[in-house]
Amino acid sequence: MARKRLTVKKIKEVIRLKYEAKLSNRAIAGACKISNSTVGEYLKRAETAGINWPLEETGEAELYEKLFPEKKAQEPESRYPMPDWEYIKKEKSRKGLTLQLLWQEYKEDYPNGYQYSQFCEHYQRWKKSKTEPVMRKEHKGGAEMEVDYAGLKIPVTDPATGETL
Repeated sequence: MARKRLTVKKIKEVIRLKYEAKLSNRAIAGACKISNSTVGEYLKRAETAGINWPLEETGEAELYEKLFPEKKAQEPESRYPMPDWEYIKKEKSRKGLTLQLLWQEYKEDYPNGYQYSQFCEHYQRWKKSKTEPVMRKEHKGGAEMEVDYAGLKIPVTDPATGETL
């Protein structure tokens, strides 16, 4: 779980106590009511950013930008070609077609593309972003029965005649 960032006031206090009062990290942690590791992390970030005491007049956003520079994505996610999810959804509604079969088609077109688990993960994310409203139906127990047949029908053979029904 990601931690919340400290307020600018508290960050300035941590830096002041370190450089002006010359307190240890533990003493600063006790004074500011934060953990010792948080004090160490913020002091390391300040040192990396070249921030010393006394602080020059900087705004909140500017101080955060110095302490938390945006990480550049090392590899763009579009490294592999994304399938056409609308097509996948449409094809998946046909009888007998599964996500595994659609992934195999995708791999034939793009041999270096996503593996099955990532393919499914991206499909689920896409599907979740395209959620449509659902009509809920209230049910009274035993009032009515609904049967849902999914997939292909199982062939039944008459043992007397050998005919497939």
